[in-house]
Amino acid sequence: MKKADFIAELDKKPIRLYKLINKNGVKVEITNFGGKIVTIIVPDKEGNFTDVVLGFDTIDEYIKGNPYFGALIGRSANRIRKGRFAMEGKEYQLTQNMGEDHLHGGVKGFNDVVWEADFNEKDQVLELSYLSKDGEEGYPGNLKVKATFSLTDENELEISYHAETDKTTLVNLTHHSFFNLRGEGNGDVLDHQVMINADAFTAVSDDVIPTGEIRGVSNTPMDLRELTPLKKDINSDYEQIQKGSGFDHNWVINKDDGVMALAAAAYEPESGRYMEVWTDQPGVQLYAGNFLDGSDIGKGGKVYERRTAFCFETQHFPDSPNHENFPSTVLKPGEIYNYTCTYKFSTKES
Repeated sequence: MKKADFIAELDKKPIRLYKLINKNGVKVEITNFGGKIVTIIVPDKEGNFTDVVLGFDTIDEYIKGNPYFGALIGRSANRIRKGRFAMEGKEYQLTQNMGEDHLHGGVKGFNDVVWEADFNEKDQVLELSYLSKDGEEGYPGNLKVKATFSLTDENELEISYHAETDKTTLVNLTHHSFFNLRGEGNGDVLDHQVMINADAFTAVSDDVIPTGEIRGVSNTPMDLRELTPLKKDINSDYEQIQKGSGFDHNWVINKDDGVMALAAAAYEPESGRYMEVWTDQPGVQLYAGNFLDGSDIGKGGKVYERRTAFCFETQHFPDSPNHENFPSTVLKPGEIYNYTCTYKFSTKES
C-alpha cells in the first residue's frame, strides 16, 4: 500500500495508514477509517509472502466500497431482529439497515467512522479510540471505545477491545477481515479446511437471525470440530445451510466464561498457510463469502467473486438482547468491557 493513497480527511478528522511489522517480515497495515485492516502479509510454506485479506488500494475505495472489509464492528456485531430490544424496562429502536433488521451497528457503524489513532512505532502497537455519542444509531449512552492492535514475533495479530459507558447500553464488538489464505483475489476458498471448536451453534430462522435454540452439531454439516474442507457441506440441503446460503452462523465455543481459548482454525493446503483464532468471547461467526458477487473490485483490480473469502468473527451471539438464554451484551456504568481476539499465522504440511 502507498501511504499517500490513505491520507485523507473525513468529518474534519485525519485518515492515515499505519504499518506493523515483526522480525519475520510479517506486515499488517491498518487505516483509522473504520479501524480497517488493509493488508496482512504472511509467508507460505516456501517462504513466499502474500497478502491474505480482501480490501482496496485507496481510501476512496474503502469509503465507497464494501463497508466491512477488515473493519471494526460495533456497537453490536451481527444482527438484531427488527432493531428492537428491551432493557431495564424500556424499549429501544435501533436503525434498520438490513431490511427491517439492524446489522453491524447500523447505517454508520464503527466501520464507517474515523478513529483517533495513537501509534507506538517502537513497540509496534496501534491504539484506536472513538466516542460513540448517546443516541448514535439508536443506542443509549456515551460509549468510550478503544481497540488496540499489536503484532508479535510469533506472528500473532492481537486485537484487544475496551469500552465504558455512562448509561446502560449494549456492546458486542468484533473484527471483520475477509481471509483467503491462498492470497486475496486468488480464487475461491472452497478447498480451505476449517475447524471450529464448538459442540453447538445458534440455529437461525429464514432471516439468518437466531431463534434462541442452541443446537448440537453432531451428525450435521455444522460439525467442524476437525479440519474440514469448506466445499464438503457448503451446498448441503441441511435446512440451516439453506437458510444461510451456506455457512453464515454463530458457533458456541467450547470454553469457560472469560477464558482465552482456541475458537477456530483454517488451513490452505496449496500454500500450507495455517491460521488459528483465539478469543475470550463466547461465540465465533463463520461467514463463507456467500454474498460476495463480483461487484467489489479489490486490490490491483481483482474481482472478488462469490466465496472468494471467509470470515471468523469472534463475538457474543447475534440478537443477544432478545434471548435470555444467550450471554448478555449489556454494559452498565462502572463496568468495563474487555475482550481479546488473536489471529496466529503459521504453516504446516498436509
